[in-house]
Amino acid sequence: MEILRRLVNQIAYTPPFKRLSNLSTLQLSFIPVLSFASSFYRLAVFLRHSLYHLALLRRRRLPVPVISVGNLTWGGNGKTPMVEFLARWLADSGISPLILSRGYAGGDEAKMLQRHLFGTTAKIGVGANRAATAASFLERHGYIVSHCGSFFNSNHSELDKIGAAILDDGMQHLSLWRDLEIIMVNGMMPWGNQKLLPLGPLREPLTALRRADVVVVHHADLASDHDINVIESTLQKLKETLPIFFTRMAPSYFFKVGNTSCKLPLRTVHNMVVLCVSAIGFADAFVQGVERIGPLYVDRLDFSDHHLFEAKDVEMIRARLQKLQAEFGWPIAVITEKDYDREPEILKLLDPFEVLVLCSELQIIPRKGCTEDSYKMLLRQLLQAKLS
Repeated sequence: MEILRRLVNQIAYTPPFKRLSNLSTLQLSFIPVLSFASSFYRLAVFLRHSLYHLALLRRRRLPVPVISVGNLTWGGNGKTPMVEFLARWLADSGISPLILSRGYAGGDEAKMLQRHLFGTTAKIGVGANRAATAASFLERHGYIVSHCGSFFNSNHSELDKIGAAILDDGMQHLSLWRDLEIIMVNGMMPWGNQKLLPLGPLREPLTALRRADVVVVHHADLASDHDINVIESTLQKLKETLPIFFTRMAPSYFFKVGNTSCKLPLRTVHNMVVLCVSAIGFADAFVQGVERIGPLYVDRLDFSDHHLFEAKDVEMIRARLQKLQAEFGWPIAVITEKDYDREPEILKLLDPFEVLVLCSELQIIPRKGCTEDSYKMLLRQLLQAKLS
């Protein structure tokens, strides 16, 4: 299954004019079947949106403002880091946020958010039925009914009451009404082959970007200026007035597996041999981030997004580490926080090899007058306008 996922993923991100040169005969044989399935998927997406548009399916509206953070393609778009950024911003503004996560693959993202937001007023609800999850939290903690002039005017006696909800991976979650739609785009691989699932990586046609109130281009620091300009041009053709911001993941520190409180500086891997192990949506950004820190040599071992590590995977990782040890000397394995939170115990089986977890934070990249301050100001204005 893992091999099949990799083969299909390569098809999804290979432009049609490069298929003959970049894809194997086996992959080329998959294309007619995937194309047929993609046509049915397109029809299903159209019918689903039509049912909501005609009010035959109804959207649940929460009594607090809802900010949706979503994406158009699968994995690696920075949704969860943006959710954390928004939760901190709201909490710092005196608004207690409720994060609504579907809890996919053991809830690795929710666990990471729980650790990062510990000590803030943010609350995290996990469940596939996010409307029901929200209702449960709102009943338990209470909520604040805000109006245009009062949303950002905190009442310290009510700080524990929920003031807003953040819908993680919410673009396709149409059953819940949202007041603000933020769509994340991977700056290094924005649209793949521009085909719908399963032939391509798109969950919806590109025209769905018109629903966005704001688009954030993630991993913009790793993309070329030409590619960023092409993305901007595509977005502006779809919606001329669409605000566009740019972000990156900035490495902060490491911690050892099993000891999250022991923070190690980034220089820990300077001149070291490193094996990057990850099961995330877009491993290239993780590997390039590690390379920029300054290790002597970097190898990589990629698994599909949200892959649950098993004993056989640990043995595969150990074999790669032993090979690096024979060639270069004692190596270090580096993993992402999501991978740690998904399988914190099984990675201890790599002993005596050291396993470090890389922690990073989302940062707004200043570009064309778009800064972190202007981003927060825009979100404030858009929310206040929705509540008026």
